[in-house]
Amino acid sequence: MQALIEVILPVFLVIGFGYVAVWRRWFSQAGVDGLMAFTQKFAIPCLLFTAISRLDLGQSFDWRLLSSFYIGALSGFLLGFFGARYLFGRTWEDAVAIGFCCLFSNSVLLGLPIMERAYGAASMTANFAIISMHSPFCYGIGITTMEVVKARGAAGPAVVVKVLKAMFSNTLIMGVALGFAVNLSGVALPGPVNDALDLMVRAALPAALFGLGGVLVQYRPEGDLRVIFYVCAVALVAHPLITFGLGRAFDLSEASMRSAVVTGAMAPGVNAYIFANIYGHAKRVAASSVLLSTALTIVTAWIWLQVLP
Repeated sequence: MQALIEVILPVFLVIGFGYVAVWRRWFSQAGVDGLMAFTQKFAIPCLLFTAISRLDLGQSFDWRLLSSFYIGALSGFLLGFFGARYLFGRTWEDAVAIGFCCLFSNSVLLGLPIMERAYGAASMTANFAIISMHSPFCYGIGITTMEVVKARGAAGPAVVVKVLKAMFSNTLIMGVALGFAVNLSGVALPGPVNDALDLMVRAALPAALFGLGGVLVQYRPEGDLRVIFYVCAVALVAHPLITFGLGRAFDLSEASMRSAVVTGAMAPGVNAYIFANIYGHAKRVAASSVLLSTALTIVTAWIWLQVLP
């Protein structure tokens, strides 16, 4: 219970403050849009850039860590994809969007603050290793599958172009890529630049959590409840459970196990709705799943913190 009160509730109280502020019209929706643009296009890319540029790449990129997390994530996508099609009779396009909801855990806005509060800032090294591949992996799977489904198996090189364009127009991926460039080159950034980046980093997570609360006001849990609860079960239970089992099988270190499971146990991010909205499929399911699973994470994250060593 202490973990629930001291670790998880503060994170969700900030989200709740953002939700109430926008719901009561104390903070405008336009303000939320601006805040999220600041965090997602500037502050969080700075966070990812500084974290990746300072990582010990040889120690951080452990194949056992990445395999445990990403096999769990891919399993979540397949459960969502085939479950939507064969259990609920959705179209193939809807099934891809629903699978994407089960694939894309909120690794940054929820995973990082909960991990930091639970285990300290020094514990997040493995989180950043996972996050460095998260968007390319998830968008690569989601966009490729959707384009192949839309083309009914006849997709060609245009799919590759669409995937690469979508990934490398993403500022989060650009922040990660620049971080790798600095890390591998051994270039030392000037002190004032590092100090400025650290100022941006300190603003990133609190502002993003508040903005996430404001974004969630737009979503309403409605219709397709069986599918929505199925998405929540896959995202909050199946993905972290598979990751936990693989971590045990691979003899993953205690620190890496925590990072992999906590990240895998997070609710689908807002990107799940953005993906569904771009393609115009399963938008109600995606929006409602993001809202409901984010609320449920208060309980499920606490349970996972009790399970972890």
